[in-house]
Amino acid sequence: MKRLLVFLFLISTFAVAAPQSTGAPAPMLPKVFAGWQQASDTVSANPAKADPAYADLLKEDGFQAFESAEYTKPGRKMSVRAVRFGDATGAYGAYLYYRTPQMSKVDIADQSAATDDHVLFRKGNLLIDAKFDKITAMSAGELRELADDLPQTGGNQAKAPTVATYLPSAGMVANSEKFAQGPVGLTRINSPLTPELVDFSTEPELASADYNTSQGGAKLTVIAYPEPAIAGARLRAIEAWHPAAAVGSTQAPKVYAKRSGRLVAVVTGDISESEAKTLLAAVNNDAEVTWNQNTHFDRNSNLGSLLVSIIVLFGIIMGLALVAGFAFGGARIVLKKLFPDRVFDRTEDIEIIRLNIEK
Repeated sequence: MKRLLVFLFLISTFAVAAPQSTGAPAPMLPKVFAGWQQASDTVSANPAKADPAYADLLKEDGFQAFESAEYTKPGRKMSVRAVRFGDATGAYGAYLYYRTPQMSKVDIADQSAATDDHVLFRKGNLLIDAKFDKITAMSAGELRELADDLPQTGGNQAKAPTVATYLPSAGMVANSEKFAQGPVGLTRINSPLTPELVDFSTEPELASADYNTSQGGAKLTVIAYPEPAIAGARLRAIEAWHPAAAVGSTQAPKVYAKRSGRLVAVVTGDISESEAKTLLAAVNNDAEVTWNQNTHFDRNSNLGSLLVSIIVLFGIIMGLALVAGFAFGGARIVLKKLFPDRVFDRTEDIEIIRLNIEK
């Protein structure tokens, strides 16, 4: 009993003395960079702190942490908001979603865009939103230094999705590309497709963009599935969902779709059939074939070399046969001269067996 009491006492003492974990995520933003000094900082693991209106979208993209900091330097102020996702795919989708049509491309990190005093950029699995009190010639360089000081991720977590690269650039509305990896994102980007049609249980990646057409505007959606067989099944589901497009009905919005490898492309909106087919024709998934077999001719696989080797071997055998014949004949002649009637041509030997058969 005493041992039990001592054991319980030690356990309770350790529990009181051990530091309690607050569960707060680690900060992402540096205290100092490019002359800017951090004045205040807030870190949270709640996506609603980052954006109350789109907390569900951030959560679907793999939200992990949010940090908001104020930076100052003599006579200057800047606010920086950082969001960390589980991988670069989540940060990529959030970047495309928060990028506005008025923003222009700048060179800061993996992806970046800016307008007036507002700069948005992605570095790996981090999304950074910076607002200056005023933009100067040094602002881009200062943000590049900030990007270099951010924590880095590697491996597959640092790889952004490639489905948006299949969207053709001709006729695309600037900064209209959007990405979705779940039903919430699909709804947020105003896609004409339903989550049931896309079937996110197969883990697809979806990208869409708006295009200018002669009749107004259209939306192209490209869905990348893990396998071509899944893409084929989804295409049939989309065609069954909107059969009116196949017969040219004018009572429902036209839908044009096709499959290319593991990609399914869908065009909707105000667009002519010829323009839709042209847009779909620009979406192609070229199969990547890797040869693991030697395809060039070498001495072991070239038929000509084999024939030459056979001829050379035949010549060698014939040469050996001639040498052996001359050697045997010469030895016989020498022996006959040195030992007449002793080795060869002996009279008592019968060289040929004969059968004397008389009729």
